[in-house]
Amino acid sequence: MSTVAERLTADEFLARDYPRRTELIDGMVVFNQPGYPHQHVCGLILFELMTWTGTPQGRGTAVMPLNLVPADDTVVSPDILWFARELSMDEPRPSRMPDLVVEVRSESTWRYDVGRKRELYLRNSVKEVWLVDTASRSILIYRAEQAWELSAQAKLTSPLLPGFAASVGELIPAA
Repeated sequence: MSTVAERLTADEFLARDYPRRTELIDGMVVFNQPGYPHQHVCGLILFELMTWTGTPQGRGTAVMPLNLVPADDTVVSPDILWFARELSMDEPRPSRMPDLVVEVRSESTWRYDVGRKRELYLRNSVKEVWLVDTASRSILIYRAEQAWELSAQAKLTSPLLPGFAASVGELIPAA
């Protein structure tokens, strides 16, 4: 991970042409280059969520990273976002925070995911945060004032996603 010393606002950051996988956290630019395990796990989780949403009942929208602005000096791009209500196709980025955010461990940014970003998500109306730890094959789940960890042997479910269930071990395959 590398940072740039110049502090920016969210508007200044969004006006520049930064490469993909770049975020602004508390005014500092953070670059992330995820590896294959990270991307593979993201794909598995996104597939499960998109399969679950793809029913006639209208189960919201699961998407890949999009810029979110939870503070004047912060622009984050969670690995996976789920919105209970559909997103407008004419907006370049969501005008609201998602209901669920998934961050998958990347060595360069994990400290932000478990710290500042988790805090910002929960403070800005995200109802649930899944922090997927590929090193321990577990998922840390944060919901309001509650937090717990699911091991590889557990089933991942959520009251936000009625009928959704996935094996943690299948979402985070052994190395």
